[in-house]
Amino acid sequence: MKTPTYRALVVDDDRADRQLLKHQLHRLSFHVVEAAYGRTALGRLTEEDYFDLIILDLMLPDMSGFQISETVRSSPRHRQVPILVVSARTLPEDRAEAEQAGASGYLVKPFRSKDLHAEVRRLLALKSASAGKP
Repeated sequence: MKTPTYRALVVDDDRADRQLLKHQLHRLSFHVVEAAYGRTALGRLTEEDYFDLIILDLMLPDMSGFQISETVRSSPRHRQVPILVVSARTLPEDRAEAEQAGASGYLVKPFRSKDLHAEVRRLLALKSASAGKP
């Protein structure tokens, strides 16, 4: 296995979904930190120095993904980290609310691996392009 190039925080209360996302991200050279609860995710963000990507489910046992996204966007330390929402919620209102809360992208479960890979690459490219701006 090649050395991880990127770091991701995967937040999902379903263990099987976390494992699937972790496997797919490993294929894209990511080191993955996992969290099953929103408060755990916020703790990981406090503990860890840097993430290239956050993958976030909207429906968590202790707080919503919308709340986590808003918290991340209000943090000077992590506000530029792309947030990819991966959720079973399919309504246009859910996507709009996620974007308003700060999501950079949105995939509906179940997703195809190629769609996840394409979205992750798009978000990394956007992050890289915005890092070069003054």
